[in-house]
Amino acid sequence: MSELQSKNFTAPDEVRPFPDHGHVDLVNLDSRPVGLGTFEAGWRWSNDVKPLAGTDSCQVEHIGYVLSGRMKVVMDDGRES
Repeated sequence: MSELQSKNFTAPDEVRPFPDHGHVDLVNLDSRPVGLGTFEAGWRWSNDVKPLAGTDSCQVEHIGYVLSGRMKVVMDDGRES
């Protein structure tokens, strides 16, 4: 079992910028990385991440919580949330 860990997004282990619309700050915990995303107006996965990922959709499992604003998610089968 892992020990309790504490990290802060004011000192992230890594920052992944989106070319024009924000960034993700990452802190690495033993179990997995945890990210805090800042998605600016106009951000779209298809424009800002797809060229970096090289796939038609995101292939990574996420758990998310929107603190401000709204986010539309479209699954590969067309379902939206």
